[in-house]
Amino acid sequence: MVPNMAGVLSPNEAAQLAQTIEMFEMITQSQPADYQSLEILKEAYSKLGREEDVIRTSKRIAKAYMQLGQLSSAILEYETILQRAPDDAEVQAALREIEAKAGGFHPSARVHEPEQAARQVKPAAPAALAAPAVAKAPAAVVTPSIVDDGRTEMYKAFVESKLIAPSDFEQSWPTPDLKAPSNSVVEPFIQVLHDKKLVPIEKSLTLLVERARVGFLPIERYDVDFDLARTFPAQTCMRWCVLPFDKMSRTTFVATANPFNRQALLELSAGKTTRLAWYLTTPVELIKCIRKAFRV
Repeated sequence: MVPNMAGVLSPNEAAQLAQTIEMFEMITQSQPADYQSLEILKEAYSKLGREEDVIRTSKRIAKAYMQLGQLSSAILEYETILQRAPDDAEVQAALREIEAKAGGFHPSARVHEPEQAARQVKPAAPAALAAPAVAKAPAAVVTPSIVDDGRTEMYKAFVESKLIAPSDFEQSWPTPDLKAPSNSVVEPFIQVLHDKKLVPIEKSLTLLVERARVGFLPIERYDVDFDLARTFPAQTCMRWCVLPFDKMSRTTFVATANPFNRQALLELSAGKTTRLAWYLTTPVELIKCIRKAFRV
């Protein structure tokens, strides 16, 4: 688990942070507007005391907010940098440029702009992950008629974009029995499409990264925290093919092949105060990790 502490780090903790940095640098290089991953990266640098990298990453976060049209968040991020480096000419120039474009706009005048912009950029499921859970939602008492497992969003992504026919979708979409225990990991929809030679897995992952605005993380290259994973319900992880695999402060990273699955979010969040963050990964490797975590 990534440590959440100040002071001297043990060699193992430092190594874990170094791994986090390597992985999230890779994610953010391919997806520069992924401010969620950039925030994680900045925190990892901060824990290691790498001040120059903290400032560099903070600038990247501000630019990501700019790219997404979230001016107030960009200004606040730049002003945070100035608290660390008040003479930073690049930041001062960026603030002047923003204020010139926005006609003297300042964070004090903001009215729900970051929240509204985030809703416009991110689909409903990933946006919901940002809020800590406050209510328990046991899977066993949920009826299929009210389950939001991402079917609607996935239908739009694959059928309305003409990748597959409606009949192929219906025949491939997995519908787990919520009242029956899961004795094995349910194969994700995009893996079923791949197995049927309808859509290659690489194409599905690329599509979902773009649609859901989430990062792709090769979980087979990550040192998964299996002890952390086992603190979450095995039935949820197997039924929806999801796996909490690491934690940074109050954020838990969750690997998935369906970033629109709000039911999985509800079940993972039950009784927890952690913030959940989706990361897409390859279904085959994800299934291997889930089996290892829960010994199935």
